[in-house]
Amino acid sequence: MRRLVAMAGAGVVILALVVAQLVLPGIASQRLRDRLSRSGRVLQAQVSAFPAIELLWHHADSVAVRMASYRAVPAALPGTLDQAGDVGSLRASAQTFRDGLLTLHDARVVKQGNRLAGSAVVAESDLRAAVPFLSSVTPVASAGGTLTLRGSGSFLGLSATVDATVSAQHGKLVVVPDVPFGGLATVTVFSDPRIRVQGVSASPVPGGFAVRGTAVLR
Repeated sequence: MRRLVAMAGAGVVILALVVAQLVLPGIASQRLRDRLSRSGRVLQAQVSAFPAIELLWHHADSVAVRMASYRAVPAALPGTLDQAGDVGSLRASAQTFRDGLLTLHDARVVKQGNRLAGSAVVAESDLRAAVPFLSSVTPVASAGGTLTLRGSGSFLGLSATVDATVSAQHGKLVVVPDVPFGGLATVTVFSDPRIRVQGVSASPVPGGFAVRGTAVLR
């Protein structure tokens, strides 16, 4: 009798695991799609886990996301980064990514373990729309995780061309104008305690430039 009860119990557990494997990934994928749809148009949202019961503890083996458009919501960033830390492998892309005045095209992020790699295309037309006095920005050097950009523009009738170095400092992404005492005008363009930026590079493309960066989740 005890043996029959044990076999029945094992059968119930196996059945529950099978049902979870079939049902939970679909539920998690739909929840992810619903959440992302608040910020843009979702083309794909897929969550995978084995065993799927891990999803009950918010752990996933892999997540794949493709979006036609995405508008970043700063208030949602901490929660998004915390959830990303519980995903083994993440592949996300957006045809158009907007964050404040900044617009990126063909933006992609890949996460393996705690390592992040991202890439995107910045169009000069978008830069001019965001900063009206800026006429052009061109990458002129890229090595060792640092990037030198050359920008031309005019302000109050004066025209000038200035180089600036983009680099990772103490896990932050900063821009320093290459002028005397330029360090006093250092601008932090990205900083988050959950992410340590390691380096950035770029190369020219028609109508703008492609930028790439690497980072790790802390």
